[in-house]
Amino acid sequence: MAGAILAAESFFQRYGDEIAGAGLTLIVAFALAAAVHRTLGRSVGAGAHRLATAVAGGELSARADTRLRFVRRAAEAVIILIGITLAVAQFTALDRLASTVLASSVIAAAVIGFAARQVLANAIAGIVLAITQPLRIGDLVTFEEQTGTVEDVSLTYTWLRTGSDARLIIPNERLAAGILRNDSIRSPTVALEVTVWLGAQADETQALSVLNALDEAEHARIAEVTEMGTRVLVAGPPVAPAQRLEREAALRARALGALREAGIARAGG
Repeated sequence: MAGAILAAESFFQRYGDEIAGAGLTLIVAFALAAAVHRTLGRSVGAGAHRLATAVAGGELSARADTRLRFVRRAAEAVIILIGITLAVAQFTALDRLASTVLASSVIAAAVIGFAARQVLANAIAGIVLAITQPLRIGDLVTFEEQTGTVEDVSLTYTWLRTGSDARLIIPNERLAAGILRNDSIRSPTVALEVTVWLGAQADETQALSVLNALDEAEHARIAEVTEMGTRVLVAGPPVAPAQRLEREAALRARALGALREAGIARAGG
């Protein structure tokens, strides 16, 4: 027991300055990362984005907000990584151990690189999304038949808030490689379009006449004919992206109700 205490005292006497320097470096790094988060983040409520809005001269656009969030997280990660590197560099007396570690660094790098491939791929895809911005904070998007509002774009994942207030978390690599529908970009409005299916024996001409007579519909057209029935697209007037889901549901219900009242058979009905 006494030997262990003496060994510990000897260790701290020998490396005390390095340990203190490394600890101070880490504290400064985490403090800087926290300062970046408080300055550019949303965690401070009404005071959030003070610096960014001052630079932008007003409210942040969705494009600027998306890039700002990504830059904030990237800056935090870089600051912490540099802090850890500088902290390790304080131990100048560990040259022999460093040489041993360096000798096996190639194998270690290969193992770590393979294990972290998915994380790195998501991070790189996040950079691509932040630069090209096919989606922005607040956009209404549809990805793989899931529709929601973009709530956050992090280094590795994108968060969507669905109409039921659930959260859909998509890896950035998958999002960057997939087909994305964005109803909020480059246009203040989006067209309404819903699908209804008619039975195989239904009168398509009568169905189109009924659907085109709807006040909520601008036009209806046959999109596809299969053995199971006929698919009809019913288009409505353009609306704000935030209203699309609600208005499409209302248009679909009205179209189905009109077909039912006219006695026109629907697929599966």
